[in-house]
Amino acid sequence: MAAVTNSNNLTGLARAMVNHGWLSEDDAQGVWNRASQSGESFVSELIKGRRFKADQVAEFAANSFGFPYLDLNAMDAESLPHGVLDPKLVQKRRVIALYQRGNKLYVGTSDPTHLQALDEVKFQTGQAVEPVVVEDDKLGKLIEKLGEVADNTMAVLNAEDLNLDFADEESAAAQQDTGGIEIDDAPVVRYLQKIMLDAINMGASDIHFEPYEKFYRIRYRRDGILFEVAQPPMAIKDKVASRIKVLSRLDISEKRVPQDGRMKMVLSKNRAIDFRVSTLPTLYGEKIVMRILDPTSAQLGIEALGYEPWQKELLLNAVQRPYGMVLVTGPTGSGKTVSLYTCLNILNKPDVNISTAEDPAEIQLPGINQVNVNDKAGLTFSAALKSFLRQDPDVIMVGEIRDLETADIAIKAAQTGHMVMSTLHTNDAPGTLTRLLNMGVAPFNVASSVILITAQRLGRRLCACKQPADIPQEALLAAGFTEDQLDGTWKPYKAVGCDICGGTGYKGRVGIYQVMPITDAMTRIILKGGNESDIADQARREGVLDLRQAGLLKVKAGLTSLEEVEAVTNL
Repeated sequence: MAAVTNSNNLTGLARAMVNHGWLSEDDAQGVWNRASQSGESFVSELIKGRRFKADQVAEFAANSFGFPYLDLNAMDAESLPHGVLDPKLVQKRRVIALYQRGNKLYVGTSDPTHLQALDEVKFQTGQAVEPVVVEDDKLGKLIEKLGEVADNTMAVLNAEDLNLDFADEESAAAQQDTGGIEIDDAPVVRYLQKIMLDAINMGASDIHFEPYEKFYRIRYRRDGILFEVAQPPMAIKDKVASRIKVLSRLDISEKRVPQDGRMKMVLSKNRAIDFRVSTLPTLYGEKIVMRILDPTSAQLGIEALGYEPWQKELLLNAVQRPYGMVLVTGPTGSGKTVSLYTCLNILNKPDVNISTAEDPAEIQLPGINQVNVNDKAGLTFSAALKSFLRQDPDVIMVGEIRDLETADIAIKAAQTGHMVMSTLHTNDAPGTLTRLLNMGVAPFNVASSVILITAQRLGRRLCACKQPADIPQEALLAAGFTEDQLDGTWKPYKAVGCDICGGTGYKGRVGIYQVMPITDAMTRIILKGGNESDIADQARREGVLDLRQAGLLKVKAGLTSLEEVEAVTNL
């Protein structure tokens, strides 16, 4: 939601409260702007200011716009229709499905004038939507409750319950062909499904199943941080591993070497989640990590990724050029794939031929020819690239440049009229050029093909419960701020913790980017055999922000804390 700066743009509930004298024009505009900046709803921001109680706002909305008013305390969470709305839509738009009647869906909302939210519900469900006004605080608690796991099977399981064999495993593997996970009544199977659904609802990016000598634990990674969610009985570990391997079409008899696979969970007619599965033999059994791949993450739009306006312009100008190479670099889990696919989504038009080679394809997009590399079968990155060049491509995306052969083919493609995008694992943008040279790529090939490099990190985004932090000016200067930036017009924020963010003080993540176009001056440095430091100095002279400086802009904007930026970037 873009920030509103003109009070004439106030609409819906905000405008009604001004017209009825509940708020002044300036107060309403202030609440609206704060809500836009924090990503919260207008009602949530209004109640947070403690000028009005949730029930007062709900009664006003219901009476002003003629919608029914419902007390959610009278509703049983178990009786609500399940699986009707996408959990992400529920969290993002603060709406819940209350009940269905024929082709009509009654939706609980604290702001019945939020037409975009209601339109999204209508689009997703294909049903007529009738808003019902509810209190915002109770709505938030119910959404959190719905996100919790309803099935507590494992809490009552004992050793005898776990002594079960998986039924019809071949059928389960075959089920992959239809893109769904077979539903089984076995407690272990239901528990696995519960763990996966819970991870999706919580916005986790990974699930870790970890066996040790005396205990077995399950951890989620959310907002880049691992935390433990369960310690099921030791007796379950082999059965969980077998079930995951069956669904991922892996060899369940092979426990001595790592394996990679994938599975799909169908949540509704319009939404499915892919899981990339990796197994690793450890001292006490197989550790399994499941990466959650949500295709909707690539459809957020480039505005949602967190690029500064001039960085976004540089990136879009680069990827829309007819030829050249754009590289995205950063550690595992820094959002490189989402950035690349967001760019591909922009270029994905009927008159553009796009091919990708990945290991594996994490996000599936219609209109793009995606290839999973298979080293055992001889389908390597370089083999896929050679094949692409015989298929009249306009845009080529290589999942990762790992060796000289792949780099050479990708560079030649960029030099002969193709836009090539790829990733590398380096610490920053200048280090990417050095990495290519160390691979054995000739300096003139690097200079004539690479047009832009983006280095990125993901930092945790402060929750709306954030508070101003009292940080001495000396500490801010030591962190990298300049005297000009410390002009007294802003204050840094710190994490506090509330029920919404689970006490961490952070909710979601924000991208931190170093966007470095390759200029003529940098090209000359590369051709003369300059090193990483020389390129970094030139980038600094040209105004390119390093990752720390880019992160400090996020601190200044109140999006994250200084501690978080210091943790994910180097000075």
